[in-house]
Amino acid sequence: MSNLSVSRSNVLYQASLMSALLSGVYEGDTTMAQLREHGDFGLGTFNKLDGELIAFDGNIFQLRGDGTARRATSDQKTPFATMTFFNPTNEYKIDCPHTREEIHQVIDKVIASQNSFCALRIDGEFSRVDTRTVPEQHRPYKPMLEAVKQQPTFHIENNRGVLIGFLTPEYMQGINVAGYHEHFINEARSSGGHVLDYQVERGTLKFGTVEKLMIDFPWDTDFLNANLSPENLQEAIRAVES
Repeated sequence: MSNLSVSRSNVLYQASLMSALLSGVYEGDTTMAQLREHGDFGLGTFNKLDGELIAFDGNIFQLRGDGTARRATSDQKTPFATMTFFNPTNEYKIDCPHTREEIHQVIDKVIASQNSFCALRIDGEFSRVDTRTVPEQHRPYKPMLEAVKQQPTFHIENNRGVLIGFLTPEYMQGINVAGYHEHFINEARSSGGHVLDYQVERGTLKFGTVEKLMIDFPWDTDFLNANLSPENLQEAIRAVES
């Protein structure tokens, strides 16, 4: 394990709330160009839940419901996304197979508190990445718990790629996704999705905590009428994310 110097303070920018997405608020006004103003690294989704969003090195890709990937255009919009300028403070060389749980244990042992946000990135060779991507939705929108019932799952094997994600404290459940939330794209930038599980054979893990959080709230009719505090919030988020 080695330490990397911090060049600037990390700020986590968030468009909307996870609880809004859960309630069917699937359209936002934040464009990809606007997201880039707030970071070069992040994840989220696209309007109408049309695939997963993964951003790194200033590039934003759309991971679609058929398992393919493509570069996002600047005018595409998101109903929910999290972005930051990635400034890792720790680096860990992966020279033997690590499961998802083992990678998380490496991070958990280093970060000072489970009350901190943490951004992470793995560049490496993956023997297995299990993903899913929700297909594009149409009005009248179903709650996300119903929408994910139609989601296809994919099993990507023996691929190099980039996995990025965030560790979010439990007290932020509903505002974001508590725990680890990760997306993957392969080296060819042709496939990927929301990560369910993985095993990385070798590569590099970089991670660091985030010090500040900024949220932009939408003010459209869908958001203003949404139930953002459902009784089953915890169970619903766990169900749609796992």
